Amino acid sequence: MSRIAIVTGAGSGIGRASTLALINDGWTVVLVGRRRDALEETVALGGAPDRTLAVPTDVTQPAEVEALFAAVKARFGRVDLLFNNAGGNVPGTNFGDFTFEQWTRVVAVNLNACFLMANAAFRLMREQSPQGGRIINNGSISAHTPRPNAAAYTTTKHAITGLTKSILLDGRAFDITCGQLDIGNAATPLTRRMSGPILQADGSSRIEPTMDVDIVGRTLANMAALPLEANMPFVTVMATKMPFVGRG
Repeated sequence: MSRIAIVTGAGSGIGRASTLALINDGWTVVLVGRRRDALEETVALGGAPDRTLAVPTDVTQPAEVEALFAAVKARFGRVDLLFNNAGGNVPGTNFGDFTFEQWTRVVAVNLNACFLMANAAFRLMREQSPQGGRIINNGSISAHTPRPNAAAYTTTKHAITGLTKSILLDGRAFDITCGQLDIGNAATPLTRRMSGPILQADGSSRIEPTMDVDIVGRTLANMAALPLEANMPFVTVMATKMPFVGRG
């Protein structure tokens, strides 16, 4: 029987690359995102329509997340993997000029939505038979070291680390495990700005190296392939020459 995965933000970038890697490994994947057309593009690229299901969902809305998991349970009866990938940011803004609206916009998708999806997945994994499953949260290099002018993004990614540890601890009794994938400079539509100079901690700007987003997809699939008695709690995959080690 095929294993069942849910991937959020599956319509582009890291979510698309991860979905395609999971399909290639034999998973049945539920693709989640706000735009049906983008999800259907990923389905077509996967070439396995019998092992994919696109469910347009705004993961910041509790009622839509509840409906998503009701649909997954009705269709498949279980979920074996959640890749909590959906996220966003606002333009770089000095903390003194940061607005509450900017703050809440980032927190809603990077943290609240991650909680809603993980919480619903945890409950289904706890009640299904056989019990258990794996949750992987999309962290970031910013979960360790911030960029300038990114207070909300940095804060949410640090918070994801605490959420990952809490899920990992609370899930032990139910064979539910959790890991975090911290990604640095994957080339996606959201990182096209990487083609120009990026502000550094010392006030200078420089062009930063990127890596193929498919590398992230393969890394995610490797984490997902482990049996539940093993876990990679924290994995970092990054462009080798990006300014992270020694940043600042």
